[in-house]
Amino acid sequence: MKPAKSSPTQEAGPGNPSLADLVAGYKSAKGHFDELAGVVSNGALPGPEDTTQNIATSPFITRDWGDFFATLGDDTAADMNQRSVALARQIRDNGITYNVYADENGPQRPWSLDLFPLLVDAASWQHIEAGVLQRVRLLERVMADVYGPQELLASGFLPPALVHGHPGYLRAMHGIRPVGGRYLHIAAFDMAHGPDGNWWVVGQRTQAPSGLGYLLENRLAISAQFGTAFDSLRVQRLASTYRALMDSLRTLSPMGMDAHLALLTPGPYNETYFEHAYLARYLGLTLVEGSDLLVRDERLYLKTLKGLVPVHGLLKRVDDQYMDPLELRADSTLGVPGLLQAIRAGNVLVANTPGSAFLESAALLGFLPALSRHLFDEELRLPALPTWWCGESSAMFDAMVRLQECAIKPTYPGSSSHASFDAVLGARQTPQSLNEWAGRVARHPEEHTVQAYTPLSQMPTWQAEPDKQPGLVPRSVMLRVFAVSDGEQGWRVLPGGLARVASSSQEITSMQHGGSSADVWALTTGEVDHATLLHPHLTPESLMQRKRLVTSRAAENLFWLGRYTERTENALRLARLTLECLHGEDPSGVPLLTWLGQMAVANTLVLPGVPTPLQAPRVFERALIDSLGSTRNATSVGFYLRALKMAASSVRERLSQEHWRIITRAEEVLFARFAEHRQRGDFPVQQALQILKDTSDHMAAITGAQTDRMTRDDGWRLLSIGRHIERLGFLSTALNQALACKSLETDSGFDAMLELFDNAITFHAEFQQSRDMAAMIDLLVIDRDNPRSVSWVAHTLRGRLAKLAGSDANQLSPLALKVPNPNAWGLAQLCEVAPDLVTPAMAGTSGATPQYELLRSVLQQCSNAAYEVSEDISATYFTHAGLSNHSVGFL
Repeated sequence: MKPAKSSPTQEAGPGNPSLADLVAGYKSAKGHFDELAGVVSNGALPGPEDTTQNIATSPFITRDWGDFFATLGDDTAADMNQRSVALARQIRDNGITYNVYADENGPQRPWSLDLFPLLVDAASWQHIEAGVLQRVRLLERVMADVYGPQELLASGFLPPALVHGHPGYLRAMHGIRPVGGRYLHIAAFDMAHGPDGNWWVVGQRTQAPSGLGYLLENRLAISAQFGTAFDSLRVQRLASTYRALMDSLRTLSPMGMDAHLALLTPGPYNETYFEHAYLARYLGLTLVEGSDLLVRDERLYLKTLKGLVPVHGLLKRVDDQYMDPLELRADSTLGVPGLLQAIRAGNVLVANTPGSAFLESAALLGFLPALSRHLFDEELRLPALPTWWCGESSAMFDAMVRLQECAIKPTYPGSSSHASFDAVLGARQTPQSLNEWAGRVARHPEEHTVQAYTPLSQMPTWQAEPDKQPGLVPRSVMLRVFAVSDGEQGWRVLPGGLARVASSSQEITSMQHGGSSADVWALTTGEVDHATLLHPHLTPESLMQRKRLVTSRAAENLFWLGRYTERTENALRLARLTLECLHGEDPSGVPLLTWLGQMAVANTLVLPGVPTPLQAPRVFERALIDSLGSTRNATSVGFYLRALKMAASSVRERLSQEHWRIITRAEEVLFARFAEHRQRGDFPVQQALQILKDTSDHMAAITGAQTDRMTRDDGWRLLSIGRHIERLGFLSTALNQALACKSLETDSGFDAMLELFDNAITFHAEFQQSRDMAAMIDLLVIDRDNPRSVSWVAHTLRGRLAKLAGSDANQLSPLALKVPNPNAWGLAQLCEVAPDLVTPAMAGTSGATPQYELLRSVLQQCSNAAYEVSEDISATYFTHAGLSNHSVGFL
């Protein structure tokens, strides 16, 4: 996206204030550090005599913010609204989502990003960077000791209850020295900018800290909106830090720089799955789920279409307890059985090493200053908010008298065996509630940690809600900063971070409670590093090693993406055809209605118990319409379209943004329009037909993207095979049933078949108004140039199957041979009527019904082949349970 223009769309005036007026009317809440002004806010606006129309020289905002606004020239509220709309459109178009409820049936929430970035001046950033580097070194030393000699526990620097008693401490990992010698590779620190102007650590994340992908998207979006400001303010770039992380992971892995690395995700139902797919694509990692991997002979392998491929490193986004069902949680389906043994053997690097969750306890923060003095002889440069673990009697005594002015947090958050609750602010509790909390702490002191509360700083955000006056609004903000490994001993701090912005009614920042995010611009007075993630040179060997793999899971999802794409198209055409015939001007004959009713039931557009079109046409019609936008009972258009989207979401890293956007748009529009009509209780047939037509337009775009915007690897071949299996089964069954119902003997039935095959225009162009069966059979069955003829589909399917992994390039595979060979079909033979089926009575009757026995046999063979090939593909390519050692492939 190009940067928004700096010239105003319209002049400032009543109803459209200038930026200078908006800044002059901005104030943070009293007692909060004001990021715009650079001082703690007293809650008062500048007086009339203190205001200035020159934002860049205003004494009431920092120099950096002044320079930022100066690049916007004479922009007004209307211009900011225009930028805000463009930003929201970019987020929607890029498909950036956050699954708030992690519910497969729930809608994905668009990622929330504020228009303005959080600016961190160069001096402040240097201080943050130094403090974070010191803290991550300290956490690494703690991990090495806790899973090694445990001297810190023996000498009393760490309470055993916070380590051995924490469910995040993994006894199975004790004594294991991870490959490369590094326990932590990524750590995140949540920080608050206090009223005193100091940055305070509030929490730390080490298991699988989220945000590294979202902050990249934030940076791309906001730097595009404010390109001039981004360049002039000397904002530090991010790419070189990501490159350092990837080089470090490869260097420390068993295979060095030739290592095959993957990103382990819980799957598309996880709340941050978008980030996993985005990071995998950006970093060049294979996106995998636990079911994609297996351990054999203490080594980790990826299941692909070409066999098992070694994996030397995992960047994990799965919580530690779920990593290995053999040694950790037995009910986990997210991990890999035997993974911990592969780690013990030094055959795989996992970032971060499982077992770091105990470091995330808020209670540990209170012990880190003494640990720093003991291990480094250093005071912590970046202090944490004062924290008291109530498991120590002296600390509990100090904490109890401070409850009203502190936050009460769980010592073991998320644990099923300990008290787990959302943090609460004492100041927001009633006297009765506060007494109840005091009682809980006294009864179970070790379960509670009390942390001093500081008002979060507030940054300017843009309010653009339709029902509110647009303008600058202060919102509380918390900063998450990331440290990543840079070789055996080194660390880097990502120059920027993820700012989490509280909602208007919250002081606690949380994306799950309606919060937002902001880009973070870490400024510098030195040179800006313009390095990219790309390596300048790749050897032929490296190119071969980096060739994209098709995992068995991705292959299966692509296969079903193709099948659901074709099912959706078939259901759309069949539903439109049925409604048009039921609601047309000319009444449809008995054979045609019989055929349509059978096809609708066979393809589950209506349930079997619904009266047929002959018995009760209007009841049948309403049942058909009601099922179109439903995912319950009948599996009609809405069901297939949602299934298509779910299959696509599992391979999102393989789809272009345009492809994914079309899919989500098609699903959203269909269900929204059907829901609107259901609410009104009025659904005319013409409205339903219009929705089906619009959805057909979307499907044309989706199939176009699948045809022209995907690499022709085995994954794409399986997608194509899935589509052709469905098409072969649908077309052959439809034609066979029409022959059985005798609907092709009527003009309306003849035309209906051409419409269902999407061949009406082609037929009439070649044969004008003919109703000749031989002409129809030629076009719909024999024609090799017609992509919807049975012959073309069978021929193409055989060719695709022959090129799949493991097939002999010089001959057709057994799978391909299961599809009938269209070369053996002749038009004359398919048009023949079996002599023994033509009785004398039929021969002498002008209305005699010909029995196309050979044609029907061929069509039945095609239907059977579609089913058999589908089953064989699943058994051959989507499971590796029976693979022997010689099936292992190599990068």
